[in-house]
Amino acid sequence: MESTNSSSSISLLSLPCNSTSDLHFNTLFSNLNTTLIFSKTRKSTNNVPLPHFLCTSMSMQLKLQPPTPKKPPPTSHITLKSSMNNLSVFERAFIGTLAGASAGAFTYFCLHPLDTIKTKLQTKGASQIYKNTLDAIIKTFQTKGISGFYSGISAVIVGSTFSSALLFGTCEFSKSCLSKFDEFPSLLVPPTASLMGSIVSSAVMVPKELITQRMQAGAKGKSWEILAQILRKGGILGLYTGYSATLLRNLPAGVLSYSSFEWLKIAVLKKGNKEKLTPLESVCCGALAGAISASLTTPLDVVKTRMMTQFQGVVVNDGVSGIIKQILMEEGWVGLTRGMGARVVHSACFSAIGYFAFETARLAILDQYLKHKNQSKEIMALEPSLNG
Repeated sequence: MESTNSSSSISLLSLPCNSTSDLHFNTLFSNLNTTLIFSKTRKSTNNVPLPHFLCTSMSMQLKLQPPTPKKPPPTSHITLKSSMNNLSVFERAFIGTLAGASAGAFTYFCLHPLDTIKTKLQTKGASQIYKNTLDAIIKTFQTKGISGFYSGISAVIVGSTFSSALLFGTCEFSKSCLSKFDEFPSLLVPPTASLMGSIVSSAVMVPKELITQRMQAGAKGKSWEILAQILRKGGILGLYTGYSATLLRNLPAGVLSYSSFEWLKIAVLKKGNKEKLTPLESVCCGALAGAISASLTTPLDVVKTRMMTQFQGVVVNDGVSGIIKQILMEEGWVGLTRGMGARVVHSACFSAIGYFAFETARLAILDQYLKHKNQSKEIMALEPSLNG
C-alpha cells in the first residue's frame, strides 16, 4: 500500500495541471488566505501586530495610514511658571516696573473724573455747596463742562506713571526676595511687599496728589503754575504737605488692596488649577479688593484731603489729630465718611481696571522680554561658529 500511494502521489505531481484543476486550486488557496487574513485581523484589535507575509496589501495599507497625532501637553502654564522661575529678582522687578507704569497711567486717566468728584465732596465746606454725589457732578459740568472733570490731568499722568512704576516694581522685587526665605510665612508676603511698595511710591504720589487735588478743589492755573506756587511758598517740603496723612491712608489702603487681590488671585488659581487669571477674573478680584480697601480707609482719605486743600482757608498746624478733632467738632462722625460712595466706586473701578491692566501688561512684557532674551542667546551661540 505504501508503494502504491507513493507512486500515485509522484504521478500526480508529475502530471501537468489543466485549467480546471488550476482554477480549483486557486479558489481553495484564495479561500484559505482570506480565512487566515480575517482571523488575524480580528486578533489585531487586541493590539497583536499583523504578520507581513500574510497579505502584502494589508501591511501596505497599515503603513500608509497616517499615525494618530499625539495631543501636545498643556505647556502654557508650565512655560509661564518655569519662565518666571528662571528670571532673576531684578528682572522680575524690571518687568513689574514697566507693567505698573503703563497700567497706572491708563487707569488714572480713565478714572480721573470720579476722583475729581470725590475730592470736591471731601473739601472743607463741600456740605454747603453740594447735596450729594449727583449734585456735585451736575454743578461741575454746568460750571466748567467736560474739562472740569479733568482738572490736573497732566500732573496725574506724569505722577501716576512714576508712582505706579515704583509701587509695582517694589512689590515685585519684595515678593521675589521674600519668597526665597522658607522661614517667612507665605501668607504675609503680599502685605509686606505692598507695605514696602506704598512707602517708596508715596515719595512721588504725595506731590502728584497735592497738585492734582488743589486744582480739583478750584485753584487757578495749570499744573506747573500750581507747582511753582507750592515751591515758592513752602519750598521742597511744601510738596509733601499731608505726607503723614497720605502714609496713614496709603499704607493700610495699599496693604488691604494689594493683599486682598493677591489672596483672591491665589484662591481662584488653586480652585481652577491654573497659573494665570482670565481677564474677567482679574477684573472681579480687583474690584472686590478695591471696594474692601476703600470702605475701610475712607476716614483716613478725608483727613488727607482736608490737609492738602487748606490753601483756601485757615491752615491748621495740629496735623492729623487736629484735622480729626475739627471734623468731629464741626460735622460729627458723618464728616469722616464724606465721599465714601464715590470713593468706593472709584476704588473698585480703579482696582478692577488697574489690576487687569497690570496683569495683561505684565504677561505681554514678559512674553516680549523672553523672546528678545532667547534671540540674544541664539545670536551669542552662533557667534563662535561664524567667527571660526
